[in-house]
Amino acid sequence: MAEAERVSKPGSIVECARAKINLTLSVVGRRSDGYHELRSLVVFADIGDTVTLTLGAPPEVSVTGPFSADIAGRNLVAETLTRLAQAEPRFELGAVTIEKNLPVAAGLGGGSADAAAALRAIRRANPAISDTFDWMGFAAGLGSDVPVCLVNQPSLMWGRGEKILPLAGFPPIAAVLANPKVPVPADKTAQVFRRLSAPPISEMSPDPEPPPLFAGAEDVIAYVRAHVNDLAEPARDLVPACRDVETALESCSGCQLVRISGAGPTCFGLFTSDEAAHAAAQHLSRSHPTWWVRSVTLG
Repeated sequence: MAEAERVSKPGSIVECARAKINLTLSVVGRRSDGYHELRSLVVFADIGDTVTLTLGAPPEVSVTGPFSADIAGRNLVAETLTRLAQAEPRFELGAVTIEKNLPVAAGLGGGSADAAAALRAIRRANPAISDTFDWMGFAAGLGSDVPVCLVNQPSLMWGRGEKILPLAGFPPIAAVLANPKVPVPADKTAQVFRRLSAPPISEMSPDPEPPPLFAGAEDVIAYVRAHVNDLAEPARDLVPACRDVETALESCSGCQLVRISGAGPTCFGLFTSDEAAHAAAQHLSRSHPTWWVRSVTLG
């Protein structure tokens, strides 16, 4: 069964914390509150971590899966449960199990996607009082990527991540995700932002224009080609293996465009057919057996 197709069992609620991909990421500047003002076109892959909420159990978090041993530092899902109990004591919570299928600190949303999936599960478990709770405001207090992961659909994201415009009718795109599986600093994202030369801005910039309607994958690829990821160069400097992954993806037959996702080191290649993406993923897996490589559909 595919990772995005897990079914809830009696007494449990299952959500897929899908991999978040920043197709574009522009850093407008550094705000007076210390955050960076961003613009990003975000989509989600059809793979991810599996987050299971077991109702009636003590509110604690356990982690399984192939990348469970790589988690270090604070667990954002545990923090989510603690804060949620304080914010709304009437919520029925429970134990959360995270099946960690995605690489950690990979530029794929990671802990933010897991926290958002836990929020969606808890919202489903408490229908009588969920409508009166500010889920998006609560998500923004957990981290900049949590709101868009809570929405869990293609979106334009801006501000520090708290402003979201969901994009209806977004076409599916064949892609390959590749991660070199090299050690990265625990504060990788913070280090990437520190290496970025972002000018200070005194006030919030106006809301961006929404992207055009995309008729197909070709339109999306053209839009991404016309934009950038401002974090790409500092990400390459911090993790030089990103360059190897980009070069390998660019050499794959049928690959139309290669980018680093977020602060890396995961890179993605966009393709116009599932067949080309599958073939490229197989080729990369054979030629780079230590890498994490997946053929996915984005949307």
